[in-house]
Amino acid sequence: MAIFTGAGVAIVTPMYDNGKVNFDKLGELIEFQIEGGTDAIIICGTTGESSTLTHEEHLEAIKYTVDKVAKRIPVVAGTGSNCTETAIYLSQEAEKFGADGLLIVTPYYNKATQKGLIAHYTAIANAVSIPLIMYNVPSRTGCNILPETAAYLAKNVENIAGIKEATGNIAQVAKTMQLAGDDLDLYSGNDDQIVPIMSLGGKGVISVLSNVAPRETHEIAAKYLEGDVKGSCALQLKALPLVNALFSEVNPIPVKAALNLMGKEVGPLRMPLTTMEEENQKKLAQAMKDFGIELA
Repeated sequence: MAIFTGAGVAIVTPMYDNGKVNFDKLGELIEFQIEGGTDAIIICGTTGESSTLTHEEHLEAIKYTVDKVAKRIPVVAGTGSNCTETAIYLSQEAEKFGADGLLIVTPYYNKATQKGLIAHYTAIANAVSIPLIMYNVPSRTGCNILPETAAYLAKNVENIAGIKEATGNIAQVAKTMQLAGDDLDLYSGNDDQIVPIMSLGGKGVISVLSNVAPRETHEIAAKYLEGDVKGSCALQLKALPLVNALFSEVNPIPVKAALNLMGKEVGPLRMPLTTMEEENQKKLAQAMKDFGIELA
């Protein structure tokens, strides 16, 4: 059974101006998401700036989210690392806190071989009892989970439940699903490909767009799952200009800017990420207004 179906938000990590994590604001964002119909909270992923959180902050954010959500919807904890032992440690702690699942990015910088990826994911999965979703985003990590590798892991490692596909390569996704079949739950990792990936058997999306438009993103997935493909597609196409604006600079620079434009006061980014360029922010604000989002 899938950890979740529909639209899960890859939620931002709010910061105070001094750079500390703003847990009170994180709680407000969680409530905003649940009220907006979001189907799962994904905490400490790329959008959550996990790569610049300390281990203590990372684990505190996971625990806070699990406690705040209180089983109303699933919580998936991002616990990946380019060090297998670190990923195991973070994953075991997240399981102790009560996370419903794990999101494990491929080891970045190391550029593991396919044999290395099998060893990495197998070791993590065998160290916990909750299901994990592999996260394939080679544009960031320099490492690609090939279809044969994904299918092997899905069929041979019990806790490996799904894959978040952010390659942008629909042909690769199709081959992965051909080889893995029902043994692997598929999630879109790109907001502009929710419908295409769901057409290949996807369960939904792990979304950046959901941060600013939770109801609409939920509806894209929900309509598809209900059989209203035409309605789902119409919403997907309507969202494309906003999605493009949200990725006009490296994620999560634009989405934090967008939330601040909405008056959510999520604060700054951690270096080396910097403030959005003024011209891009103007275009983002216009795309948000055109989509129907009210600015502060």
